[in-house]
Amino acid sequence: MPLKPFDELDLEYFTTKTEDHIGVLRLNRPPANAHNIDVLLELQRAVESIRFDDDVRVAIFGSENEKFFSTGFDIGELQTESGQQIGYASQTSKEVIMKMRTTDTIFIALVNGHCMGGGLELALACDFRYVGDDDSYNVGMPEINLGLIAGEAGTQLLPRYIDRSTALKMMITGETLTPAEATERGIFDEIHPPEEVEDAAFEFAAMITEKPNLAVGNNKLAVNEGLELPLSDALAHERELQNRLLGSDVAKEGVDAFLDKREPDFLAVETGEKEPGSSE
Repeated sequence: MPLKPFDELDLEYFTTKTEDHIGVLRLNRPPANAHNIDVLLELQRAVESIRFDDDVRVAIFGSENEKFFSTGFDIGELQTESGQQIGYASQTSKEVIMKMRTTDTIFIALVNGHCMGGGLELALACDFRYVGDDDSYNVGMPEINLGLIAGEAGTQLLPRYIDRSTALKMMITGETLTPAEATERGIFDEIHPPEEVEDAAFEFAAMITEKPNLAVGNNKLAVNEGLELPLSDALAHERELQNRLLGSDVAKEGVDAFLDKREPDFLAVETGEKEPGSSE
């Protein structure tokens, strides 16, 4: 049975919309967007739908809540669920995060509220992170205060974005940062006034939709997967991804447009609206 298009998903804890090839996924679990296994399973459905939906060229992951991106895993369930069930939820979260990192669609986290614990880990799963500049927002990994570690890939993702010692210090002290402090450390890519951050993220997403989709995705896979490999294996992986592009319609369009001194129309070629190399 084929997957539903992304914007037709019927989810309890997320809203979905596709507009101009940008898929918008917003978490909606009041009061603080804390997640549990049901939320994670819905997130998995959404990510899989994005992976297979040709109409979605970029995905923005945000929140319907004005104050919270996500406060992380629902602490109340730590009391009511067995350790085994919580462990399964943690493993599911890791698997969803890996799907996000290995899906050749760019994910942009739009963080305009508190972003703590597992919420920050979900933001780190994205390829880019935009944040609202509001000192009232808290950013951090406070699991140490519960006698736990960051269990949704945070111990591995955070040191891949910032230096090891700074990441470890954050996790063992549980310190809380402002968005500006987190951006200065390299956790977020761009910071904007809260009323402007959404426009900035969408502007960046729109720019990506105009690039050759297959080449964008292969760049992402070359980086995310290649950095985990020995250099010789990573170069072989890069070669394989490049060979998929050589001779493709988008490569023909790019080369012909360059030689014809015109702007390439990758979107029209990839959607079949024009023949590669045609100036019409």
